Amino acid sequence: MDADPKKATPLSGLDYLKQRIADWQGSAMADTMDMRLIAVEEGQATFEGFPSPRFYNPQMRLHGGYAATLIDSATGCAVQTMLPAGAGYGTIELKVNYVRKIDAETGRLLCTGNVIHSGRTLFTADAKVVDENGKLYAHGSGTFLVYPK
Repeated sequence: MDADPKKATPLSGLDYLKQRIADWQGSAMADTMDMRLIAVEEGQATFEGFPSPRFYNPQMRLHGGYAATLIDSATGCAVQTMLPAGAGYGTIELKVNYVRKIDAETGRLLCTGNVIHSGRTLFTADAKVVDENGKLYAHGSGTFLVYPK
């Protein structure tokens, strides 16, 4: 017999994300973008992504939206790790700096987001997109509105 979801104890943001990593159920966006949340701790979240020609722009380079999505996801999940059960968040500002081209030959990318400021209703976080050797490809920051669910 399945448990009644209405009677389930809500999880903190950190516990929820740890559960998602243990029993990966990616979002449609993560599946489409070939990216996955791989690590969390309080105030930090790391995604991995695998660039592919599927995401190329007309210049035959990875579309900038791919790195932006990694940064938005990592910073947002870093914020989520610090939220209590029942609280949600939304991105209200995102800034991305691209420092070198990304293409399929770049290989696996890692993007780690870190909370910079945690307030009652606003959080800020930053993130870096690097390859497996630590070479920087993009970095960015975001502002997040926190709200009760």
